[in-house]
Amino acid sequence: MIVPEYWADARLDVRHGRRRLVVRRFGWSDDSLAAAQAHADARAQQALAAIIAGESIPRRERRTSYGVEGVPIREQIVERHADIVITRNSYGALCLNTPNVLFADIDHRPAPAGCVLPSLLAAALWAGVAIVAGMQWNWIVGVLAGAVVLWAANAIALRVLRARHRGAQREERALARVEQFVSAHPDWHLRAYRTPAGLRVLAMHATFAAHDPAVQALFDALQTDALYARLCRVQHCFRARLTPKPWRIGMRRRIRPPVAAWSAEQAFLPARLQWIADYERKAQGHAACRFLRAFGDERRVDPAAETVRALHDRIARAYEPLPLG
Repeated sequence: MIVPEYWADARLDVRHGRRRLVVRRFGWSDDSLAAAQAHADARAQQALAAIIAGESIPRRERRTSYGVEGVPIREQIVERHADIVITRNSYGALCLNTPNVLFADIDHRPAPAGCVLPSLLAAALWAGVAIVAGMQWNWIVGVLAGAVVLWAANAIALRVLRARHRGAQREERALARVEQFVSAHPDWHLRAYRTPAGLRVLAMHATFAAHDPAVQALFDALQTDALYARLCRVQHCFRARLTPKPWRIGMRRRIRPPVAAWSAEQAFLPARLQWIADYERKAQGHAACRFLRAFGDERRVDPAAETVRALHDRIARAYEPLPLG
């Protein structure tokens, strides 16, 4: 896991034969801005040499805060606790980043809305029958009958599917998957938390590398969010949001500047400091998650996992009776 303190970028604009090549690369460092610039210059030179040699690589890197291949997490560092780093993400919330304590993020699938394909196919057959029958009498009546059948079939299908997607039922099914996994792995110790959109699971019995096959096995079994799983592999770390999303607590203005353009000198911009003060005041009335229950052998607790758990539970306010944000 790399979460650099300093960022820089380098741009090379050269002619190679009849071609104009513009190459841009970012650089980073925990030591100084100068070291970050030297890193950016070196990466740009390496990329230019590779392109001239015929390699098919991007000429420019996208400016983003999280999730790009080859570029570390680019977010403001708020606190460090040994190898745990707390950052402020692109919309202003605090996030915990850990290189080896396993979090799994499970988003419940949204309830269906609008048209439901299976019911529409069935209804279309009925509509066709109605139209054919109507042609022998009155095609307008046939079309209207087909439309009524179409609407009724879709409405019934939506009602059934929405009933199956009620929040409590979705959470029960997600918790059942956690319990089933632990039953098959009795030496594991997992903790489950409710989030506004699903569940968060924390492994307590051991530490893991993000590329460990056991991690992917857990992600698959729990139906972990696919984007979260990919970002864990890319960034060699695990991640958990610690404070509410701004729009869930009535924040209409966005933080400025976006963290994707983060640089150290932006930390004390008055508009940014004012936004953070407003956000922290409103966030006091909300929790990021709520502890639900533990699974497996609760006697098995890795010291590193316990350190992360204590920090996570305190800042996320996991035991306080607050609305989730």
